[in-house]
Amino acid sequence: MQIKKQFIDGKWVYAEKNKSREIINPFNNEVTAKVTESDKADAKKAILAARNAFDHGEWATSAIERGIIVRKIAELIERDKEELAKLETLDTGKTLEESRWDMEDIAGVFAYYADIADKDGGEIIESPIPNSISKVVYEPVGVCVQITPWNYPLLQATWKLAPALVAGNTLVMKPSEITPLTTIKVFELMEEAGVPKGVVNLVLGSGNTVGAELSENPDVDLVSFTGGIKTGKKIMQAASHTVKKVALELGGKNPNIVFADADFDIAVDQALNAVFFHAGQICSAGTRLIVEEAIHDDFVDALVKRVKNIKLGSGFEEDTEMGPLISKEHLQKVINYVDIGIEEGATVAIGGKQPDAEELKNGFFYMPTILTNCMTAMTVVQNEGFGPVITIEKFTTEDEAIALANDSIYGLSGGVWTKDLAKAERCVAKMRMGTVWVNDFNIYFPHAPWGGYKQSGFGRELGKTGLEEYQEQKHVFVNLQPETINWFGTKEK
Repeated sequence: MQIKKQFIDGKWVYAEKNKSREIINPFNNEVTAKVTESDKADAKKAILAARNAFDHGEWATSAIERGIIVRKIAELIERDKEELAKLETLDTGKTLEESRWDMEDIAGVFAYYADIADKDGGEIIESPIPNSISKVVYEPVGVCVQITPWNYPLLQATWKLAPALVAGNTLVMKPSEITPLTTIKVFELMEEAGVPKGVVNLVLGSGNTVGAELSENPDVDLVSFTGGIKTGKKIMQAASHTVKKVALELGGKNPNIVFADADFDIAVDQALNAVFFHAGQICSAGTRLIVEEAIHDDFVDALVKRVKNIKLGSGFEEDTEMGPLISKEHLQKVINYVDIGIEEGATVAIGGKQPDAEELKNGFFYMPTILTNCMTAMTVVQNEGFGPVITIEKFTTEDEAIALANDSIYGLSGGVWTKDLAKAERCVAKMRMGTVWVNDFNIYFPHAPWGGYKQSGFGRELGKTGLEEYQEQKHVFVNLQPETINWFGTKEK
């Protein structure tokens, strides 16, 4: 099996120490690919290439040219979307249909940023000084490190790549070491699109080695990380030594509030959609269901009835509705997570175990699970499980629902279900989250910013704000009629 290479300074190369890593299909635990395994030396080479390309190249000088190339990347993704979708399903285990949806979104993100690449030439601001010009211009940050997660490998990479390139930065990307295949492919497409040498660089090692070097290196100007909260805190600490810019998206434990006056059937359907896509391995999954007491029992019954019919299997089979978890290690984390919930008093309404089916025995599967009798202090309610598990809490008043929703260290996203839009607006105004959906869940698009409050991180991706993360603001003042002040040294001794 041929070993896939990393991309440094415009060349596809093996890691300096010639180590490699096997990539595993989570459906059957089989090896699907081998990739070179980068280390600190490779990370340093990639950073140096990006530094030289930024300091001595011409990438940052033409927004029009950058927009043309980024649009070409969008077109190439559209051309190769089926190949990319299959690679994403091989990497992650999600259904092929979900991967196809991702590819449409990914092409759309590149196209969006291509559209706005040359649309902001700065801002003239009124100067209080006569005969002068005062303006604000936007410039690239410099060398950007981008560290992406395993759950949505290419989608999360795109949210970082497109705005960074449009802004005129150079970059080093490190995908998750267990899901690198689509990122490798898109670097091939960026090379085909004509991105200049050294502007984009790809390293493929683990966070403990490569990630540490990328975060600490003084030649890096910005680190953008999406992933777990523990790793995010380490990156913050490492980056602080050189006071570089940091953007973090660290997940969430996202509340989904259902009032008694909501459309019952739609709310049930969307509560399932909010969690069970990609086996719950979604940072914005609505895993914390908060249901008004008057409909609680009926709502749980309806959920259980639907969950019984969820078809587990290979992401490449058309009738599969939910695939496996990403790895053996992560499967064990989800098993432990549910076991702790049971010990703390939660009741398993359905699921709570691995499936018995013979055809699933080699994969990392866990049954879609509903836990009832949950209280806000429980570990399963407060901690992000990152699996196909819904916890359900009750409430009786609007204020109680909001208090429950906000009782978390996280603040990434949340949902509200009600036909009373005035009530919905009151809830939205008080919910401490970066995104709140009303009568929907997990909707995003390139034009709207994405990010969290509290320990879900800081900074924003997508939208114009996502572009601004990769820009510095510079104030330029021009005196049109300079004059002497004659303050110093005009009086003879």
